[in-house]
Amino acid sequence: MSWTEILGFVTGALCVWLVARQHVANWPIGIANNVFFIVLFVRSGLYADAGLQIVFVALAAFGWWTWTHGGGPGSAQALPVRRTTRTEWAALGAAGAAGVLGLTLLLSRVTDSTVPFWDALTTGLSLMATYGQCRKLLESWWLWIAADLVYIPLYAYKGLYLTSALYAGFLALCVVGLLGWRRTMPADGARTTTAGATA
Repeated sequence: MSWTEILGFVTGALCVWLVARQHVANWPIGIANNVFFIVLFVRSGLYADAGLQIVFVALAAFGWWTWTHGGGPGSAQALPVRRTTRTEWAALGAAGAAGVLGLTLLLSRVTDSTVPFWDALTTGLSLMATYGQCRKLLESWWLWIAADLVYIPLYAYKGLYLTSALYAGFLALCVVGLLGWRRTMPADGARTTTAGATA
């Protein structure tokens, strides 16, 4: 256990708690968390996860802007929680599958990773979930739950026991976040109107 892992633990737990509460401060805290995990994962040979953190920094900047602008320039309203449309699911699924396949091949051929598929799978799921989080898509929590169910044993296998425990905590927070976001969704009529406008 290192100070990098401890700091990653603290900032990660705080970030997910803030996301569940729909607090915009989750984005800068999340960026700090990404920096700690870049260092930790490179040291542990989890190269896809390390690279993923760099992408997360860019997505955090996008999410920060989206949450504070309501999804468009000049908007004074907060971005509402909504369900993922069929078109979005199709695009996310196709991009996720292609990404997992490509990363698995890349990690198998050009790195010394001992877990190329699992590293790629968690990366793909996490990217899909982060995009959904940026857009406040309710189902992004289900993607995080799926990713955490793989992350927990993967990090334990790599000897990152504190990080594995952190992701067990993330799993619980994801359930809290899912229920919390669901409660803040617009009524059925408003949701139908929103979905029609975004499909």
